[in-house]
Amino acid sequence: MTFEEFKTIVTAEFPGITELQLERFRALDVLYREWNAKINVISRKDMDGIYDHHVLHSLCISSYWKRMSCPTEGVKVLDLGTGGGFPGIPLAILHPECSFTLCDSIGKKVKVAAEVAEALGLENVLTVNARAESLQENFDYVVSRAVTSLDNFYPWVKGKFSGSIFYLKGGDINEEISVLMEKQGLKKGSISTWRIDSWLYDDYFKEKFVIQIGNN
Repeated sequence: MTFEEFKTIVTAEFPGITELQLERFRALDVLYREWNAKINVISRKDMDGIYDHHVLHSLCISSYWKRMSCPTEGVKVLDLGTGGGFPGIPLAILHPECSFTLCDSIGKKVKVAAEVAEALGLENVLTVNARAESLQENFDYVVSRAVTSLDNFYPWVKGKFSGSIFYLKGGDINEEISVLMEKQGLKKGSISTWRIDSWLYDDYFKEKFVIQIGNN
């Protein structure tokens, strides 16, 4: 996907997007190519897919927030297992009204996220090289992109958020959700799923979901 194709999609979905935000999205291609040559955070074979496979995929959380009328003003968001900054960096570009903490236990990946955020002038981003268990702060939302299975992920952030987890995951998610609910004793109705291909009609997004897990 080219930047112009990406721009057409995001301006249609988020009509209030500004020229500054679009320029920041445009800059991601060069920034990640430069950093990826030093520290591999995106498969080098997939760099040409940065706008659809990484940036647009991250913004599916924003599209879900919009559809569900999730509040964002003043919201504190933890991106756990951010790697080189996904989904946190694209979300931070689109949502200057939110504050984002991008956390990963691998220092060199956090360095990429930090450098990209600084180059873009994102004042609403803080990067942290730490394990989830060591975080003392409480957040409104937690976001993540398929870091591990849901039943592994949930205990890392349990007690650290007051709103919801928004998790990007693909494939057969039903069994994974059932295991999570059983292990954590989550109430029926506390988990919602949204098919991304109901918005993005592309084979890449087939069987990919935003999973919302409420604070039980």
